[in-house]
Amino acid sequence: VAVKQFRNQGLRARWRRRMGRSKARRSWHGARALVELGVPTAEPIMLIESDELGGPSFFVTRPIKRFFETRYFFRALAAGRAEELFPSVDARQLLEQIGGNLRRLHDGGVWHRDVSVGNLLVQAKDRDSPPRVFLIDLNRARVGGSLSISQRTRDLCRLRVFRADLQEVLLRAYWGNVGGLVLRRLLYRTYFYGFLAKNRAKGLLRPVRGLGRLVIPRRAHVHIPAPPKASSRRDRAVWDRLSDQPHQHAGRLHRTAVRLNDIGLHGREVAAGARAMPRFVRRYLELRGELYRRPVEWKGVGIAIRPLAENPEAVLTALRDLGVRQVLIRLHPWQDEHTHEEELARELKREGYELAFALPQNRELVRDLEHWRASVSEIAERFRPFGRHFQVGQAINRSKWGVWNHREYFALLTAAREILNRDGDVEILGPAIIDYEFYYFLSLLNLKTEGVFFDVVTSLLYVDRRGAPEKRQIGFDTVDKVVQLKALADTALSARGRCWITEFNWPLREGPHSPAGRSVAVDEETQADYLVRYYLAALCSGMVERVYWWQLLARGYGLSYTARDGHLVRRPSFAALATLCRQLDGLVFVRPLAVEQPGRLYLFRAAAGSEVVVGWSAGAPTTGALPRAVREVVERDGTGALRPRHREVELVSSPRYFWLEDRGSEHDLLQRGGDRANFESGS
Repeated sequence: VAVKQFRNQGLRARWRRRMGRSKARRSWHGARALVELGVPTAEPIMLIESDELGGPSFFVTRPIKRFFETRYFFRALAAGRAEELFPSVDARQLLEQIGGNLRRLHDGGVWHRDVSVGNLLVQAKDRDSPPRVFLIDLNRARVGGSLSISQRTRDLCRLRVFRADLQEVLLRAYWGNVGGLVLRRLLYRTYFYGFLAKNRAKGLLRPVRGLGRLVIPRRAHVHIPAPPKASSRRDRAVWDRLSDQPHQHAGRLHRTAVRLNDIGLHGREVAAGARAMPRFVRRYLELRGELYRRPVEWKGVGIAIRPLAENPEAVLTALRDLGVRQVLIRLHPWQDEHTHEEELARELKREGYELAFALPQNRELVRDLEHWRASVSEIAERFRPFGRHFQVGQAINRSKWGVWNHREYFALLTAAREILNRDGDVEILGPAIIDYEFYYFLSLLNLKTEGVFFDVVTSLLYVDRRGAPEKRQIGFDTVDKVVQLKALADTALSARGRCWITEFNWPLREGPHSPAGRSVAVDEETQADYLVRYYLAALCSGMVERVYWWQLLARGYGLSYTARDGHLVRRPSFAALATLCRQLDGLVFVRPLAVEQPGRLYLFRAAAGSEVVVGWSAGAPTTGALPRAVREVVERDGTGALRPRHREVELVSSPRYFWLEDRGSEHDLLQRGGDRANFESGS
């Protein structure tokens, strides 16, 4: 079943419940009306409402399978890519179906009031068969009575159909050959452009609404627990189990008040950063000038994981198929039990994986240093035999992770460093600052504090998740940022000059499981493209030793996720990373080749002399010229194909591996290629 939950929080929602017009009840009555009218919708099964006026309501339906939202089709249509991306759909047929469905809906006395491109789901077999269009999200629907022409048109105008000829198809499919179509067409276009103007106005008002968030915090998702009762401003973070990260209940005003209270500590941070800035800039410019001057051995591809208690073998199988040899296990020091993590680490060590461990903190551990010491002592005893790299801290520039200032973090760091270094040769990683906030690195790495030192500087470098790895943020792309990270490590007073990226990903549009909002989420294919391009940009720079994707298994952002029957479903990004490892294993990055922007061509060479060029486009499709003719091509997902011998190649968003004709011995590409079916089957 598919379950939609309504929170019924706030005066308006409670008033609707009292009057018997809750969103769940409207959804129920609307869906039953559509079924009676023969308009396709998700079959309603159950309406559930809490006894409490402000309690949740649930609307339960049978799921619709194998569909796509019309929003993606119309976006492709506007970009001129509809036939390429949706070969089974004819635009005119689709709009005729939509128009006919809406006419039956309205004639039956149902006014939907939210007929958007996201609320129309399409099942399409081929262009010769008309598609089936389902209408969902009926929580605003009104059932009963006749509809005026204005009300009917207000439903029609919400569809983002911009071509005049297709608007005409929609109107004729809805109205038929009736008199007065000229006036109805004029009314439709007036409403259509008025609706677009309304949406633009909402965008302009977002900053104003953002100011309101200073006073009224954003409402937490219904599954997130409330903060502890009578908790202080510093102690309002709770754990969000779906996205596997904390949630901060403290609003902006509360957070600002805490920062102001710590103004003396922040002043010290600013002063340290200002003193270090000149030498950092000098080193950055030096490193930028040295970029791509020397070959770089391809190594350092890593994956971060958490154990899967109910199916540990599935994680091991996935790692073997992935081909990654460097694994970062995130431990949770606030847990009392680490048996599953220890069993996983022992088996990975036995199989020859190189392990590193991340030790995040929460507010309870920050406040209770003795508890932190006890937890780290237990972790050291159990996990030191399996690896010598321990990252202390997690996203310490985000208050939801429990740290408000450098003094709190340094207390955790010095205690952990003392414990972890008691026996054996351990390297301490940190400070694990998240996002492109390198000014905080500059301050933290240059504060002279006894006991504070990092063997490896680590960053959770998400770059700018609102776009591709090549997208510039304040003028800098991924390559610029990893060069800056290296410059920060080289010039720090408390580091050795080495650096790793221990976390990055692109979240998916999967509701509360996604660790970020919809504005930064992408689809699965885009995630797979960006993953490969990020690894290439970061590691080929030669500035960072390792790069870890977070994580192997997770809804909302992982390379795979657990299905309802318990088996792992592997996303396109799994195949993409496995192919990257298989294709470039043991090779050396030589240099980028000259190509017209937005194209990218990276040349790699094997010890035997064979060469492969990884090529993609950071924008619109383009072409590039290779040094020699192409012998074979491997797609991003691992499928290989023989190609005619030519030097000109097409570059698209998905990276491709162009194996060049060998100067010497033959190279069997297809043996390296793999089969996407193997990745997706989980075999």
